[in-house]
Amino acid sequence: MAVASASDPSPMQVLADFGKSKSLRTLLRVLILCFIAGAAVSSRLFSVIRFESIIHEFDPWFNFRATKYLIANGFYDFWDWFDDRTWHPLGRVTGGTLYPGLMVTSGAIYHALRALTIPVDIRNICVLLAPAFSGLTAFAAYLLTNEMTTNTSAGLLAAAFMGITPGYISRSVAGSYDNEAIAIFLLVFTFYLWIKALKLGSVLWGALCALFYGYMVASWGGYAFITCLVPLHSFVLICMGRYSTRLYVSYTTWYALGTLASMQIPFVGFLPVRTSEHMPALGIFGFLQLVAFIYYIRSALSGAQFKAFLFVGLGAVFGLALLALVAMTSAGYIAPWSGRFYSLWDTGYAKIHIPIIASVSEHQPTAWPAFFFDLNMLIWLFPAGVYLCFQDLKDEHVFVVVYALFGSYFAGVMVRLMLTLTPIVCVAAAMASSQLLSTFLSVKSPKVKDPAQEDVTDSLSKKTKQNAGGSLRSANSPYVGVYSFLSKGLVSGIMTIYLLLFVLHCTWVTSNAYSSPSVVLASRMPDGSQHIIDDYREAYQWLRQNTKEDAKIMSWWDYGYQIGGMADRPTLVDNNTWNNTHIATVGKAMSSSEEVSYPIMRQHEVDYVLVVFGGLLGYSGDDINKFLWMVRIAEGIWPDEVSERKFFTPRGEYRVDGEATETMKNSLMYKMSYYNYHTLFPPGQAQDRVRGVRLPDTGPVLNTLDEAFTSENWIIRIYKVKDLDNVGRDHAAAASFDRGHKKKKATKKRGPRALRVD
Repeated sequence: MAVASASDPSPMQVLADFGKSKSLRTLLRVLILCFIAGAAVSSRLFSVIRFESIIHEFDPWFNFRATKYLIANGFYDFWDWFDDRTWHPLGRVTGGTLYPGLMVTSGAIYHALRALTIPVDIRNICVLLAPAFSGLTAFAAYLLTNEMTTNTSAGLLAAAFMGITPGYISRSVAGSYDNEAIAIFLLVFTFYLWIKALKLGSVLWGALCALFYGYMVASWGGYAFITCLVPLHSFVLICMGRYSTRLYVSYTTWYALGTLASMQIPFVGFLPVRTSEHMPALGIFGFLQLVAFIYYIRSALSGAQFKAFLFVGLGAVFGLALLALVAMTSAGYIAPWSGRFYSLWDTGYAKIHIPIIASVSEHQPTAWPAFFFDLNMLIWLFPAGVYLCFQDLKDEHVFVVVYALFGSYFAGVMVRLMLTLTPIVCVAAAMASSQLLSTFLSVKSPKVKDPAQEDVTDSLSKKTKQNAGGSLRSANSPYVGVYSFLSKGLVSGIMTIYLLLFVLHCTWVTSNAYSSPSVVLASRMPDGSQHIIDDYREAYQWLRQNTKEDAKIMSWWDYGYQIGGMADRPTLVDNNTWNNTHIATVGKAMSSSEEVSYPIMRQHEVDYVLVVFGGLLGYSGDDINKFLWMVRIAEGIWPDEVSERKFFTPRGEYRVDGEATETMKNSLMYKMSYYNYHTLFPPGQAQDRVRGVRLPDTGPVLNTLDEAFTSENWIIRIYKVKDLDNVGRDHAAAASFDRGHKKKKATKKRGPRALRVD
């Protein structure tokens, strides 16, 4: 019997040492996660550092305006808000046509900080909300990955990938105050709660999953991705013969509570039980009840009886359910699939049937380089991680496979859905890279347990050849083989270089591609210095200061939210795009001659017309490049009055120079864009730097509009609609007046590329 020496540690001391080491590892993981969250936040601040704290893009300006209304008037007034300054003269029931989660989140943070006596402006909260939630998204990715593997380093890598991957940063930089700012965190965290509920079969975790699903529904229309993916995962598990009480409890809890929570949002209402997009979730819910009933009957019937009951019962229930779905859809109780859904399966559907959807650049199919641009090296680690899931195919691994398959497809047919693919790419890539690093960074090489492989190894070791010195080297030497010191050092070094290059790529893409606000443009001077082009805010500020508060502004719908947010003026259309006919009316006015467009503007009480023109600076995102979409949308409503073919030359070219068609030259958009433009150039040298063409020596003449404002770099041009008594004067008098008027204003030029008209 062995006697323990006095120097041997006691069992209590061993447990204490183990507890200390475990606490130390936990503390280290927490510190690493904090650093990852800090990196995620700081990488999204380039726009604030390089420009200023400003709201970006188009939709965020409406969200910012709605948040200010919520802060000023309270939640209940916000809930019942009717905005009569948009979609004139229709207005918009704003409280019932938006997802309020983003605004309510910002308002809650604002009031919480004020309660703590921390003075902060609501604008800064809105600007920094997306970077703040990116740190939470990284933590959610860590939790989700830890549910997939026991290797904790995979979770840390997933958090790091999620924090800096451009595919997520593109919609979460500082100032990108859009629904996706908080929605991606809710997406990842809801999936984590779903996996947790499925593994434990817990009603509590299922209820938490439903709670965050309801928060997701209140925040972003992309909640349909969760609504379809969770039922699909459950259906695949049932088809694989993996039905269990855990699946039944978790799914029924999530669906019942989540559906009730989602129906509290006015914009959603009864859609979960009345639209085809929600029917898969309802169908799986009913299917699970049927499967549970069958398992109960199976314990009470014999084999032959159960088999007959199974065939008859399942066939009858499936047939009745299908007939009920078809009948309710035909009767109008269940809405058919929406056009946005059809465009996911047929990329040409929207261009033919719903051109307003196809006109949005983020709804276009994704080009192959975009995957490498937004995901970089994760694109080849991603399939490796999915392959590892097949090695030990548990329920949670099935979720990764299903998510990866459908997420990849949807990201391929629509650029915007790259955002939903990024989380699973980060999780799968982290699993693969963690497995690779843990294998080759280990001091001990993996042991071969398969006897057949051991025999092969022994036979190979006997056949080793002499080396250059004439001695035999064993195959088990630490200097030879896949797991030799040389191989470990080579693989570890290559992976380290790849990870550093990934960080470098993410930083460069974030800094140069995704951190420039659309309302503030930047260019480089010949000496390399940065030149700020602030025409948008200059024009919107002019509208705010020089027009009446109720002056109606007509522009293309892209700029409606910005005009409402910065200029605070009523608009005809904006980015909500809920009324296709109203947008087509603006498109018809822009694409028609003055004789047709003027009555339209007078009918809608338009005071000013705003167009974006980039021909002087080479700004390609102007209205001339978008003009064909205006024509197509208008043609969809008035095919007899507007025709896209009339804007193309006999050779099928879309031109703006001297060879442009008469329909193009007479359109209101063409006249407003090129009016008085030729005066900036020597005679005969006027050119459009975007289209790269020489323009006619004489510019177009406007009879129903007066030029009111042109920004410094000619990007924004604003025209005032004339009164009826002024339109009636003859063309000769109008031309004489314009020549004298422009000659008088020529002294206000501030250089060959700038003209301000007051």
